[in-house]
Amino acid sequence: MSGLERAAAGAYTADEMMTVTAARQLSNGAVCFVGIGLPSAACNLARRTHAPELVLIYESGTVGARPKVLPLSIGDGELADTADCVVSLPEVFAHYLQRGRVDVGFLGAAQIDRYGNLNTTVIGSYSRATVRLPGSGGAPEIAAHAREVLVIMKQSPRSFVPRLDFLTSCGFLGGSGERGRAGFPGHGPRAVITDFGILRPDARTEELELAALYPGVSVENVLEATGWPLAVAEELETLPPPEAEDLRILRELHARTEAAHATPVRIRLPVPDRH
Repeated sequence: MSGLERAAAGAYTADEMMTVTAARQLSNGAVCFVGIGLPSAACNLARRTHAPELVLIYESGTVGARPKVLPLSIGDGELADTADCVVSLPEVFAHYLQRGRVDVGFLGAAQIDRYGNLNTTVIGSYSRATVRLPGSGGAPEIAAHAREVLVIMKQSPRSFVPRLDFLTSCGFLGGSGERGRAGFPGHGPRAVITDFGILRPDARTEELELAALYPGVSVENVLEATGWPLAVAEELETLPPPEAEDLRILRELHARTEAAHATPVRIRLPVPDRH
């Protein structure tokens, strides 16, 4: 149990605090390129609360999706059924993302380093991997081209590492302007939301620093969960707990999702004509 969960004493979970905090980073009317899991939960919570005009784009080509339940994958039919339109994958990347039409890219990862670079490819060496991860998908393009990036992931020395096992998606590369010099058009990670608080890049060095804590979490908790000497902002913010209405809406969303995915899918095959 994390410090957050101990402090909450059952009022809300670490995942709920992360999801609500991440949702609060999204503004109404923004165009968001979103991944599956916690990013999708945060975006759909924001759309149901303070950001009803949030435009969700999933990698499968669904634009303006308004899912009633959280999708199992980017290929979930729920996304196509509720989207304003469905376009081809090349059009999503070439027309929307690479032309600067995406305000926020929302990503998760297995590893992150002090400059917000992400690994979703492999743990261990590439040729002799300990674990093969799902891979890059569209994350490198999202990280490079979205106007800004939000990252959500649980924090531990295994995931917040001094050196990535594989660099899949760029954050600020080596910091101090290296990302800009490399020619990436987007501004990079604006916030990393964890189960302890929020990390943000230093304006000069672009190294991530602890900017905000959840209730009941100490600076020491965060430092122990980080694989490098984490800097702490001079003005450290304490984030508010989730509102009761946020928790109600989020829990109802998860309950509907669980119920929908528990129902067997029956496919009726045509009976062959024997004549």
